[in-house]
Amino acid sequence: MSRFGIDLGGTKIEGAVVDSARPDCAVCRLRVPTESARGYSHVISQVVKLVGRLERESGMARPSWIGIGTPGVIDPATGVLKNSNTTCLNGRRVREDLAGALGVEARLANDANCFALAEAMFGAGRGRRVVVGLILGTGCGGGIVVDGRVLDGVHGIAGEWGHNPICGERTPCYCGRKGCVETVISGPSLERFYRGRTGRRLSLREIAERAAAGERAARATLGRLRRKFSAAIAAVINILDPDAVIIGGGVGNLDLIYSQETRAEVLRHVFNTDLRTEFLRPTLGDSAGVFGAAMLTASSRSEAKRAGNPRARRTR
Repeated sequence: MSRFGIDLGGTKIEGAVVDSARPDCAVCRLRVPTESARGYSHVISQVVKLVGRLERESGMARPSWIGIGTPGVIDPATGVLKNSNTTCLNGRRVREDLAGALGVEARLANDANCFALAEAMFGAGRGRRVVVGLILGTGCGGGIVVDGRVLDGVHGIAGEWGHNPICGERTPCYCGRKGCVETVISGPSLERFYRGRTGRRLSLREIAERAAAGERAARATLGRLRRKFSAAIAAVINILDPDAVIIGGGVGNLDLIYSQETRAEVLRHVFNTDLRTEFLRPTLGDSAGVFGAAMLTASSRSEAKRAGNPRARRTR
């Protein structure tokens, strides 16, 4: 049986057709631009266009349901999407509108939850009981997987560490608050910090290269990342005490995130004398989210086991 998964991102929408027997391998993978500046209806039409292309190029018929990872979450009380940095989606009945446009059931989950689920079941976190998946890129998202099950929470916001405040920070966030993790250690926030010190507009990758060459402003930018990331993730570790933290996104590509210096900085904030939580790079690449979306119906214990996680069971 084939499954369709969609990862609805802020700049691109990725789709994949996967075989349920090998849910970590794509039979077909395609992308289209999100073009969110053109409005909500256009984003919906882009998803429809992508699904049509997946059908044609894979030769697979559209299934009765499609799993879709979205920025933000569906509010359990109202049924509308909230907390998305693709702001045209907020306040909309995205699930119902996508189902109507696609002619099949749409099963939605937060994109970071999809990333965390895929990496916990098939990727770097396989075999670990409690896994936190972080996406450090344009924004800062997170998902929590326990025994093969994503935790949603009564408000649907479990794992949203990117909107916890960082002590001493006051930068306004799109969410209406100030000093959120996302305003400090996301890629654009670090690039903005560097630009404020130098007047130069560089990518984070270029800043990292300059830091390696010894440039003072670049080193200060990465030093800020180490300090602020360490304080932010230590709060998560103190609450969840996870076996592993898997870090995706452009910021997660930086070696310093996994260094002994960063681990020592994290330990300064952890309520323990040592730090055994693993910090891991994702092994499914930039398609982890779409694989997780395709698995959104692996809801029973037996199906989750067949998908490759022998520890999976329902967490209630």
